[in-house]
Amino acid sequence: MTDFLTLLDLDMQELTQYVTDMGYPKFRATQVFDAMYQGKELSEITTLPRDLLEKIKDKYPSFSIVKRLESKDGTKKYVYRFADGEIVEGVFMRYKYGNTLCVSTQVGCRMGCKFCASGLYGLKRNLSAGEILQQIVTVNRDNGGDAKNRSITNVVLMGSGEPLDNYDNVTKFFRLVTSERGLNISQRNISLSTCGLVPNIYRLADDGFSVTLTISLHAPNDEIRQKTMPIANKYSVKEILDACKYYFDKTGRRVVFEYTLVDGLNDTDYCVKELGRILHGFPTHVNVIPLNFVKERGLKGSPVARAHDFAKKLNDSGVSATVRRTLGADIGGACGQLRNKLLDPTPPSP
Repeated sequence: MTDFLTLLDLDMQELTQYVTDMGYPKFRATQVFDAMYQGKELSEITTLPRDLLEKIKDKYPSFSIVKRLESKDGTKKYVYRFADGEIVEGVFMRYKYGNTLCVSTQVGCRMGCKFCASGLYGLKRNLSAGEILQQIVTVNRDNGGDAKNRSITNVVLMGSGEPLDNYDNVTKFFRLVTSERGLNISQRNISLSTCGLVPNIYRLADDGFSVTLTISLHAPNDEIRQKTMPIANKYSVKEILDACKYYFDKTGRRVVFEYTLVDGLNDTDYCVKELGRILHGFPTHVNVIPLNFVKERGLKGSPVARAHDFAKKLNDSGVSATVRRTLGADIGGACGQLRNKLLDPTPPSP
């Protein structure tokens, strides 16, 4: 068996092999698997013999919630610490249709988007599939859920990191989290947000995944996009749209575009007309997002009224659009605000 970081990186078959290779019966693997997916600490497992507990202690998921912040709207931001001391954040959001957890896929990010806090400190490392899964398992338990009666119904890969920059671990995570033996979350209830790593959009489609693809577009053309997104110097808007159309043709899943409004930069009448033009006729939806405050970035968000006008004009042009409801901004848990650093609990200034 290839090396792995944590037992949560293993599916049931791999875990069974690991346990039986040590000389234990298969049912011991089932006990370990069930305990992990219930979010139990190693010390809480009373059904396993001490010698097995000792052998797996270095590979059993070591992960802790070091801080919880709760917004006035009921959103919860979690600050997690991994076994090596690295920090990431996640957000638990309540909606009428269920509860959504925003998870991180990397410690930091190397994409360098100028409106996002996640890349302020660069990329520290990728998260393994098990470390991504661990966020869900832990928060699920923290909110009263278990493997069969989940408190989390939807997952969005929109926390720290660029998911398609950690392709192998992210797709292994998809296989783990959708397994009937595990949490059994449908791919239709999983969204992946990418700034547009074009080759891996094609790869995701060709590898048979059908999660909701969400593109952080934020501009209708390359010239404007390059002002805030370094990745725009590598992949053009046309290349991204071509990849999205390929993804739709392969999966039948509508692609969502995220469009964060920066005052005076990408919120003009020209921008909304151009965006409507390039998306016209393509089955998609645009989430219009007033820029959330990140003190180090210095960018100013468009007024909320402008966001609603922008969305209306897109709808008038035949492109489905809504203004995304902002959750958790008072605790630094809104879109673009997550990072890999222990924060002062004082809410950010507007």
